[in-house]
Amino acid sequence: MGAIPTQRETVSRVREAPAHESTGPRAQGRATLSGSPLAPGSARALVRASLDEWADCGLLGQDRPGQERLGQERLGREQARIAEDVMVVVSELVTNAVVHAGTDVEVDWWLEAGEETAFVVEVTDHHPSRAPRDHPGETPYETPEYGRGLRLVASLAESWGVTYRTGAKTVWARLTGRGGTLPDEQELKVAEILAPEPPAGSDDLARGCPHRPERDHDWLNRGALSFLAEASDLLAGQLDENLVAALTGQLIVPRLADWCAVWLEDEATGRGGGWGDPAGAGGPRLARVWHGSENRIEELRRVLEKDPPCAREGLRSGPEPYPWPRAAFGPRGAHGSALAYRLIAGGRPLGTLVIGRSGPDAFPDEITGLVEDFGRRVALAIGAARQYARQATISAVLQRGLLPGAVAEIPGLSSALVYEPCDKGGPSGDFYDLFPAGDGRWCFAVGDVQGKGPEAAVVIGLARPWLRLLAREGYRVADVLDRLNQLLLDDATEAADAAARALVAAGGRPSPPGDGPQTRFLSLLYGELTPLEGGGVRCTLASAGHPLPLLLGPDGEVRTAACPQTLLGVVEDETYISETIELAPGDSLLCVTDGVTERRSGSRQFDDGDGLAQALAGCAGLSAELIAERIRRLVHEFGGGQPEDDLALLVLQAE
Repeated sequence: MGAIPTQRETVSRVREAPAHESTGPRAQGRATLSGSPLAPGSARALVRASLDEWADCGLLGQDRPGQERLGQERLGREQARIAEDVMVVVSELVTNAVVHAGTDVEVDWWLEAGEETAFVVEVTDHHPSRAPRDHPGETPYETPEYGRGLRLVASLAESWGVTYRTGAKTVWARLTGRGGTLPDEQELKVAEILAPEPPAGSDDLARGCPHRPERDHDWLNRGALSFLAEASDLLAGQLDENLVAALTGQLIVPRLADWCAVWLEDEATGRGGGWGDPAGAGGPRLARVWHGSENRIEELRRVLEKDPPCAREGLRSGPEPYPWPRAAFGPRGAHGSALAYRLIAGGRPLGTLVIGRSGPDAFPDEITGLVEDFGRRVALAIGAARQYARQATISAVLQRGLLPGAVAEIPGLSSALVYEPCDKGGPSGDFYDLFPAGDGRWCFAVGDVQGKGPEAAVVIGLARPWLRLLAREGYRVADVLDRLNQLLLDDATEAADAAARALVAAGGRPSPPGDGPQTRFLSLLYGELTPLEGGGVRCTLASAGHPLPLLLGPDGEVRTAACPQTLLGVVEDETYISETIELAPGDSLLCVTDGVTERRSGSRQFDDGDGLAQALAGCAGLSAELIAERIRRLVHEFGGGQPEDDLALLVLQAE
């Protein structure tokens, strides 16, 4: 039976104090790691280096009762077992913290001073509200996604527990080599045991030694399911295909192979005739090469680039023999086996994964099957990353098309613009424009569409071209709003009719949520500017459900410059009116979206108590650029965190 976790503590302690009662360290180490997929591997490498150093110093076997009666071989076996258990526990605790907390991770480890060798590890994250996952209530018919790690820790550790401090949570374990045994009847397997890393420059036949059949059998019995679970968690969070390839190499080597390589293909052109067939410029791209010994990587890459894998007929993900790259290893590494797996997702080939191990032993069937399962997960991660990249590209192109390529320069008037979409990966709901309308007139617009994404892009794609067209046809400001309002209503009616026809065609079955016609509201501040011969600018403007513009005088006086009216796309046959003001030299007109006025700090908004007007009053005497920058800075400082809405503001200043 595994160790029972100690009761969780709720008292606050100083950081230097250990999270559990300890007799004091004989030797110790500490590291702070970023909460990334690389953290577990980094932690294992650091702890293994400490264990090797302590073993060389004789610390792992000191003060053992009856040690003189233990033979050197038996003592070495016990030390190796403790080391393996330590590596498993460190890996599981760090992985648990990375996956479930997502913060930086602090790892402390030490040997306790006492009558027996005891190793203690503490892993601290900074998300104390998330308890470690163990899912004790799962039925035996479920395959849990999380929680294997803590049950594994309970099996290997003599004692373990969780300590909560202010702003931090520490999971610790104490190992003596006398922890509980692993129950054979459990479906959950022990986490992977990382094979010791041979010294740099050792020959490749020696590097193949950890993969003897008995070692493979032991690892598969203890770590296969945990390996796939950890790999799925780490791969699922990657949105870049090159990062997926890099992570793939680090997950496979040295657990399953001595080296691996990942080729990525263009889904449309990445096909060839067979291994070594130079499929031309359209062939696969070698994205990642990973070897257990870093000094082998570059030479291995050079050899593999000359012999890229090319797909045979059909789509099959199973392993295929791959020519052994003996030129990369020299005469002492002339023998080995390599296998290639096609990476296929959604019926599309995405690339190829090649694994290899030195020595005469071939890959056992259990390893090849495990890598095939792992390859499917890699292919899904690559497919998801490519889909994200396509969507991000489409959104960026769409966003550029919805905004003007340049802001017009107006005689006698300076302008400044701040535009910050909240979602960098999708079309914003805010838009702006400043363009010449002919006959000595210029027009400006600042708008905000209900919602974001494709629906917002549709409305902006309708509104902005129509604004320019109507303005250049000579329509007055109020008439432009009247016609734009009717256009949005007509478009909404057509969308509703199309949805009704689709409903009838579907036999009366309702559409899934979000698939029906969306209400398309638009708030808009629109105006026309005419420079005057004696200086200053005449401005005719109207606001349709939009935050009202503010006029700042040289003396710091601030007043509104329009009256509120109804949103566009809401009321049929609504009649809009406009107002005309004159911007004297030194006057500034500030136009914003609700991302400025409704910026939140707790329950307060930026414009509560005329907050925007007060901020603008403090900008008297500043240029248009400085006014825009100061308002932007005040809005950001007011909320403290990242904005939750798009932000746009336009400053027009008469010179």
